[in-house]
Amino acid sequence: MDITSLPSLSDFFEGADQWGEVLALLPVLVLLELILSADNAVALAAIARSSRQPEREGLALNLGIGIALVLRIALIVVAQWVLQNAWVQLLAAAYLVWLVVDHFNNRSGDDAESSEGHESNGLSRPFLNTVLLLAFTDLAFSIDSVAAAVAISDQIVLISTGAFIGIVALRFTSALFIRWLDLYPRLETAGFLAVAFVALRLIVHVVVPSLSQPDWLTLVVVLLLFAWGMSIRSKELDQDEGHAC
Repeated sequence: MDITSLPSLSDFFEGADQWGEVLALLPVLVLLELILSADNAVALAAIARSSRQPEREGLALNLGIGIALVLRIALIVVAQWVLQNAWVQLLAAAYLVWLVVDHFNNRSGDDAESSEGHESNGLSRPFLNTVLLLAFTDLAFSIDSVAAAVAISDQIVLISTGAFIGIVALRFTSALFIRWLDLYPRLETAGFLAVAFVALRLIVHVVVPSLSQPDWLTLVVVLLLFAWGMSIRSKELDQDEGHAC
C-alpha cells in the first residue's frame, strides 16, 4: 500500500500544481509513504530472509526493488487498461491472499518443529526466485494504488514521482524490517495481517465499487497492527545485547 491508494490524499497532492508547492509537501509525502508502505516492507523483508542467505539479503532487495520500479512505471503506462479489467485487480488480490496463507502455513510448520524440540530449518528459496518474488509482490501491492491514482489524476509526472519515492522508502523500510523481525516477534504476523487487510480492501473495491472505504480507516488499521506488532521485544536478543555490552 502507498499514498496513491488513498484518494483523499491523492486529491490533496493533486491540488499542488506548482512544483514549489509539491516540493514543500515532499516531507509529508515521504512520511506517509514510510507509514503506508510498512505492510509491503514487512512482506518483502520476510521474502528476502526466506533465501536464508543473510549476506545476500541486501543484494536481493536491491535487484528485486529495482525490477519493481520498472514494473511500477510500466503499470502507470497501462493503468487505464487495468482499470477496465477488474480481473487484473482480483488476480493481484488473490496473489496477496496466497502470500498470507503461505506465510502462516510455513509459520505453523516451523512452530510445530520448535514445539517438538527440533530446530526449524525450512527450505531456502533460490536467489533468483527470491528476487523475482520480491518484484512481483511489489507489483501486486501497486496495482490498486497506481490504478486509483491514474483514475483521479492526469499528472503522470507527479504519479511517477510518487512511485519513485515509494520505491526508495520501500528499500529503506524493508532493510530496517529485516533487522526488526528478529527484535519484535509479533511484527511479521502484524505485517501479514496488514497484507490480508490490503487484499480484502482490494476485493471489496472490485466486487462492490459503490461501497465507500474511508481513508482514515486504512491508516488506523495499519497503525494499530504495527503498534501491536512492536509491543513486545525479544527477550533473548535483549539478553544477547546486554552480554555484548
